[in-house]
Amino acid sequence: MKQTKLNAAGRIGRRRFLAGAGAGVAAAASGGLLAPGMALAQGFPDRNIDIIIPTGEGGGADRDARAFASIWGNHLPTNFQFGYYPGAAGQVGYEFYMSREPDAYSLIFANLGPEVIMLELQGTGITVGKDIVYVQQTLSEPMAVWVGPHSPFRTLEELVEEGRRRPLTVAVSRLPHPASIGMLALGEELGIEIILVPYGGGNATAMAAITMEVDCAALPVTNSIVLADQSLVLGVFAKENVAPEGTDNAPTVNAALGTSLPALTSSRAWGVHRAAYDAYPERVAALVQSMSATLADPAYVAAVEGTGVPPVFIDPGNEAEAMASAQATIELARRYRDLLTGS
Repeated sequence: MKQTKLNAAGRIGRRRFLAGAGAGVAAAASGGLLAPGMALAQGFPDRNIDIIIPTGEGGGADRDARAFASIWGNHLPTNFQFGYYPGAAGQVGYEFYMSREPDAYSLIFANLGPEVIMLELQGTGITVGKDIVYVQQTLSEPMAVWVGPHSPFRTLEELVEEGRRRPLTVAVSRLPHPASIGMLALGEELGIEIILVPYGGGNATAMAAITMEVDCAALPVTNSIVLADQSLVLGVFAKENVAPEGTDNAPTVNAALGTSLPALTSSRAWGVHRAAYDAYPERVAALVQSMSATLADPAYVAAVEGTGVPPVFIDPGNEAEAMASAQATIELARRYRDLLTGS
């Protein structure tokens, strides 16, 4: 896998806590399995499965999709081809995906938070449920605000105090994003000015924080975890920090600042054309069965851990759960539309 490494040294605390974090994940996933022994659709698949990723190669979606596919191949007798279509906050990838033949041989690997917000706000003409169905959720993680190792800010309170004197610049991977909502809502509640600077991907966003081109970064928390000593997490947009040893024991944003912001998370999920979902239910069932088997496979936990992602973020969810995550994000986008669009 082609992946940019920003630091070769690992933070001991961040790595040690991963060792036992995957316990129970396979058992949790097994509840979503279809009936044991269900046969794959006759003759399906008889060629490669195309995986469309609406961000760049080497980013978080690529990392997570490849970790999944490395085990998925043990449960679905085929090979996987990856295509990357970044641009316009994911719109380019989704439009390309919709141009593909809806035959269940093409899937989209979605980052539900930013991409569902994008679909809601950018007038793409692509509607969740009507055009795309998310059939399997794999991972979920909260958003975090963090700084580079040489930043003068060592706590969230210090960052906010600086924001009372001048506008704060915040690197984000794309403007339609749960992390963007978190920072804009934080600024609105505290009366400080937040200037979002989109960098078009997690790696570039991280580098901007590390080199102090900006005051801080706001991204899914895994991005900071894999950076080890190159990042210092100041706060997590969640009700609870479930990975304290991997995140410098960072507080939640609400606990640190007394705010009342919503929990902001994003889930990875596999999506399929609605037309394929309706026309080829047996193929979709075969895909979902093998996805569920992958999530229940202990080897998947090891694959996730091998990428540096805490297994505690593995979050198996069936179609109903994945679509509920998408709908919750749509409602969040509507709630914060004015902040995200500047209207």
